Amino acid sequence: MARFLHFAFCFILVALTTNPSLLRADDDELNDSDSDSNLFHQDYSPPAPPLPPPRPPSVSCTDDLGGVGSLDTTCQIVSDANLIGDVYIQGRGNFYILPGVRFHCATPGCSIIVNITGNFSLGNSSSIFAGDFELVAFNASFHNGSVVNTTALAGKPPPQTSGTPQGIDGAGGGHGGRGACCLVDRTKLPEDVWGGDAYSWSSLQKPCSFGSRGGSTSREVDYGGLGGGMVKLEIRNYLEVNGSALADGGDGGSKGGGGSGGSIYIKAQRMTGSGRISACGGNGYAGGGGGRVSIDVFSRHDDPAVIVHGGSSNACPENAGGAGTLYDAVPRSLIISNHNKSTDTETLLLEFPYQPLWTNIYVRNKARATVPLLWSRVQVQGQISLLCDGVLSFGLQHYASSEFELLAEELLMSDSVIKVYGALRMSVKMFLMWNSKMLIDGGGEEAVETSLLEASNLIVLRESSVIHSNANLGVRGQGLLNLSGAGDWIQAQRLVLSLFYSIHVGPGSVLRGPLENATSDSVTPKLYCENEDCPVELLHPPEDCNVNSSLSFTLQICRVEDINILGHIKGSVVHFHRARTIAVHSTGMITASGMGCTGGIGSGNVLSNGIGSGGGHGGKGGAACNNGSCVEGGISYGNAKLPCELGSGSGSGYDITAGSTAGGGIIVMGSVEHPLSSLTVEGLVTSDGESFERNTVIGKLPIADGLSGYPGGGSGGTILLFLRTLTLGESANLSTVGGYGSSNGAGAGGGGRIHFHWSDIPTGDVYQPIASVEGNIHARGGRGRDQGGGGEDGTVTGKACPKGLYGTFCEECPAGTYKNVIGSDGALCQNCPAEELPQRAVYISVRGGVAETPCPYKCISDRYHMPNCYTALEELIYTFGGPWLFGLLLIGLLILLALVLSVARMKFVGVDESPGPAPTQHGSQIDHSFPFLESLNEVLETNRAEESHSHVHRMYFMGPNTFSEPWHLPHTPPEQIKEIVYEGPFNTFVAEINAIATYQWWEGAMYSILAVLAYPLAISWQQWRRRLKLQRLREFVRSEYDHACLRSCRSRALYEGIKVNATSDLMLAYVDFFLGGDEKRTDLPPRLHQRFPMSLPFGGDGSYMAPFCLHSDNIVTSLMSQSIPPTTWYRMVAGLNAQLRLVCRGRLRVTLLPVLRWLQSHANPALRNYGVHVDLAWFQATACGYRHYGLVVYAREEDNDPVSVGSIDGAIGNEESRASSIYKEDSSVHLIEEPLISHSHRSNVNRVRRKRACGGIVDADNLQTLEDKRDIFYPLSFMLHNTKPVGHQDLVGLVISMLLLGDFSLVLLTLLQVYSFSLVDVFLVLFILPFGFLLPFPAGINALFSHGPRRSAGLARIHALWNVTSLINVVVAFICGYVHFNSQASSKKHPLQPWNISMDDSEWWIFPATLVVCKIFQSQLINWHVANLEIQDRSLYSNDFELFWQS
Repeated sequence: MARFLHFAFCFILVALTTNPSLLRADDDELNDSDSDSNLFHQDYSPPAPPLPPPRPPSVSCTDDLGGVGSLDTTCQIVSDANLIGDVYIQGRGNFYILPGVRFHCATPGCSIIVNITGNFSLGNSSSIFAGDFELVAFNASFHNGSVVNTTALAGKPPPQTSGTPQGIDGAGGGHGGRGACCLVDRTKLPEDVWGGDAYSWSSLQKPCSFGSRGGSTSREVDYGGLGGGMVKLEIRNYLEVNGSALADGGDGGSKGGGGSGGSIYIKAQRMTGSGRISACGGNGYAGGGGGRVSIDVFSRHDDPAVIVHGGSSNACPENAGGAGTLYDAVPRSLIISNHNKSTDTETLLLEFPYQPLWTNIYVRNKARATVPLLWSRVQVQGQISLLCDGVLSFGLQHYASSEFELLAEELLMSDSVIKVYGALRMSVKMFLMWNSKMLIDGGGEEAVETSLLEASNLIVLRESSVIHSNANLGVRGQGLLNLSGAGDWIQAQRLVLSLFYSIHVGPGSVLRGPLENATSDSVTPKLYCENEDCPVELLHPPEDCNVNSSLSFTLQICRVEDINILGHIKGSVVHFHRARTIAVHSTGMITASGMGCTGGIGSGNVLSNGIGSGGGHGGKGGAACNNGSCVEGGISYGNAKLPCELGSGSGSGYDITAGSTAGGGIIVMGSVEHPLSSLTVEGLVTSDGESFERNTVIGKLPIADGLSGYPGGGSGGTILLFLRTLTLGESANLSTVGGYGSSNGAGAGGGGRIHFHWSDIPTGDVYQPIASVEGNIHARGGRGRDQGGGGEDGTVTGKACPKGLYGTFCEECPAGTYKNVIGSDGALCQNCPAEELPQRAVYISVRGGVAETPCPYKCISDRYHMPNCYTALEELIYTFGGPWLFGLLLIGLLILLALVLSVARMKFVGVDESPGPAPTQHGSQIDHSFPFLESLNEVLETNRAEESHSHVHRMYFMGPNTFSEPWHLPHTPPEQIKEIVYEGPFNTFVAEINAIATYQWWEGAMYSILAVLAYPLAISWQQWRRRLKLQRLREFVRSEYDHACLRSCRSRALYEGIKVNATSDLMLAYVDFFLGGDEKRTDLPPRLHQRFPMSLPFGGDGSYMAPFCLHSDNIVTSLMSQSIPPTTWYRMVAGLNAQLRLVCRGRLRVTLLPVLRWLQSHANPALRNYGVHVDLAWFQATACGYRHYGLVVYAREEDNDPVSVGSIDGAIGNEESRASSIYKEDSSVHLIEEPLISHSHRSNVNRVRRKRACGGIVDADNLQTLEDKRDIFYPLSFMLHNTKPVGHQDLVGLVISMLLLGDFSLVLLTLLQVYSFSLVDVFLVLFILPFGFLLPFPAGINALFSHGPRRSAGLARIHALWNVTSLINVVVAFICGYVHFNSQASSKKHPLQPWNISMDDSEWWIFPATLVVCKIFQSQLINWHVANLEIQDRSLYSNDFELFWQS
């Protein structure tokens, strides 16, 4: 541009230097028309007329016009003025035409010029008639109803113009638009027939031409309407237009054409009003063309109606006159509107100005605009808008050999058409089409065959918009190309879409190249059907993306980032070059089916009767057979590894009426250098061969049924994909299927070729699957009909895969195989060596496949650990040499640790074992060899003997002291204490005692919860609450209770008359009543024989934790010493307790029998010498059915026969026989001693006393009738039961230590084994009984390292409970192992081989079973250990009477 300006400046300087006369040109010659002409070049309209002559002198306001006033002040026209010639009015004042006044000069061409410096006003309903009205004023007002009318008053149009039509066709006159012509010429298009031509294009910005007269239908009479005149308003400030300014053409009636519209030019600073401005063509036989209007107003506050449409045609209503032009000078916009009058007559658009450029062009309301000049350019700064059936055409149809340029910011089309005859080079930023068409006719000229449409930002087609070219078409942009929906088409013989960021092909829209029904004028691309060499541009396309006729592409999409296809893309050779992603949705299709060659290298052959074979390509075509004669199908050709050939058809040896079939075309996506990043297909990508059908249409001629030609099917084409990743959805279909042949034996087409040429296949750790294929891929041959043969299948290939990958899609070799060579054949994936795979492992696929051995594998579950797929337990076992060696090492380690543990125990605790039973001298003091069960005090002498001297009575609590059945006393005082207590206060005392002895509900609830979760903890909880309860009772009696029930004042004062105590097992409690010392009663306290028969209940309940035990404290011992020596009584109690230890609740009928035998054989014979006899008895049951067992002690009668010491299985003796059936009758008598009876009556009422003293005597005869309830824990009594001592305490402790360590080791090993099943199983094993699996070990260690036999025995019993309780966890572990083993359907179940332990899944039972055996043995050893601790004198179990009593 700078060079051009420099060149122009130099040219002007040279011209002025050589011709100085140019500098002396008059200023008057530089008028507006000259300046306008400099902006336009080569206007084919005649030059502007010469300058008008000088203005005549101004007329006078009063003399010439009949007005009032002066033109230099104010001139008012108050009455009508009929002028007969041109009038020039000039002054420095105002000029007013009052309302209703007519100011007329009705002569055509008459001129009225008003040039004033003041204001102008045309009053209401006033009018000015003239051929030319010009106004120059400061302000101007055209009031309501006023009119400036130059209609049909035009003077002569400019010379050398053709605005007035020739002939007698009655055509309309032309000016801004051509006049219509109703002449029908079959040899021409409707738009090629018009009346008067347009003129004065160069002055449309300041129109100054008269309209033209219309033509006539008669040579004698001119019926044509006159053209419109001129209106020119130049207002320096304000213009009000509420009236009308008319320059319409005159009507021609029914015999003449309408005149064309005139010219209206308005210039003002500001304009208001809603008047009418019109330069329309006149109506007539044929309508006149519209005129020209130009408005140059800086500020417009209202929109007056501006109309420049053509006139109506009476003879051809559908063809009105061409629209005129409206030029809006401020926005520099040209508006061509025909006011929705249908027309075939066009408005000419000639050369457009360049300095400055126009901003907008609007063609609308059925206006037709044309750019007729060859090699024209339409360039605006803003928008070109075609609306409401507007038509814009370029060139002439019969001379379609030019190229046109269209340059704008925006091209908007709505219900409109653009026609191009030649080629169009369009450059816009935005191109929007709504139900519009752009039709490009190349005319068959190769020189101008390519059109280029460029929109840098956006191209959108909506509502069935079409871009059609019968030549080459390039569509280029940098933004979005959007074909929105059904009916939106872009089609050309060769179509290239390039440089867009994204292309969206909506549902029902089509991109196509070449055309489906191309005419003879179309530039048809030449296919390379007979060329055996692949065109190089298919594999290595050029980078410029230009439309090149020498290339083989018919449809190319080049340099587009993203392509979304929901519609159809059709072409013979479809190529996608330098695209990033392509997505073919379920409604989308890319197809070249039936668009390949009708002949080709593999074309079919024809029998003599016209039946043809199928075309070949990837596979041979099917043979054609008829009546025994056959002909081979087309050959197979091309390169399967890199195909780029078109499919072949049936051949061209058929009659035109018989038709032929074509092969599939070729679809190429990407290139060797620029592959696709990703291709996603949910719809169709097809290049199938064409099938022959009976209703096939050749052109528009259907094939008749009687024809003898039957072509074969076309072969499939080629789909060549250069890409990185592929996704085929379930509904996707890639196919190059051969077409079906016609009936009567024609052969089918062979299949085509599909090739996936992968680029940059990732390998190793960076591998990602390059293809996800769920849809269908077909390259099969077509199906034969009748006798015709089917086509062979084509090929589906892929690029050779690197090591580890195989197949068309370069997938990882299957698990268990490896591939160490390059290739795609699945046979290259070899099986991995089986000996390298552990038993519990499976081969796995790794990213990028396996290229070398050893093949990777993984264990079948996370519970197994690499590399040998051992469980944590097996890893431990095989780390130490296998099951047998591990077992030996474990046993040795357990023995060593047990020895260390035993040594530590002996040093920490000391040796508790007694050397055995050692006989002692009769009557000697009992040494420490006596067990602690002989007496709870463990002494023979007491410093509290005075308590027995004041002891009156012992009252036992009823109930076992459980949460459901606590201790309680009867409210009625026994006979023995009625003399020393007040009955009322006693009842109050009993009520308070019973209230204290009752447990709270939450204590029982806690016990129930613990009994379910951890039974040993429940026992400990129960004992703790029992101790607290006994302590509370003692505190109440000792300090809180005021002893108000006692009669003794001294006892009440000293709080010493009542004492509460219980056995060590806290199950039997009693209340002792003592004298206060101030009773002064000689018969109190009673002596021993006065207390007979005396009940001595057992403590405990016969369970493992609380065995039966006779409690003999100081008071009982002191009382018994009145008849029996203390040593004898202690020995008898110790022996009895030793026997009672073996009694088990639930088996009383069996375990009480040895006790009866012992009483018969050891106790009563020794007590006979002291006149005392003891019997085993049960006492009255509580409300809940609980029975106390104990001894009944009573005096022997001297006259009775000696008691037999024989077998207790028979009758024990007369005394015992008589007492065996005695049962308690008085229900009010509880565990109390009978009332005192005088010694003289003792022998007479002895049996009665025995009857009342107890619920029943237990002997061998009624032993089997005892009620013995068994609970759910009864089976455990076979593991947990009290036994006789075995001695060897150190050895037993050593074995227990070994079993304890072994138990804990097996627990840990079992947990490791269960962990190999699952964490859920570990949770179940540990928490079915919370931590019951782990607590036996610390409980055992605590028991072994405790001080004192009594504490050690108690802790050992707790340990025994934990040991048995943990069996539930073992059972859970067993169940988990069983379920796991049976749930492994694929695991190999081996038969049991005891001497070949391999520690696989079939040996899951070993550790749980071993743990059960270990716990059983451990339980028995604990029983012995407890017996050794509690019975250190084993002579207590001696069967020898003498040895027992001598020890």
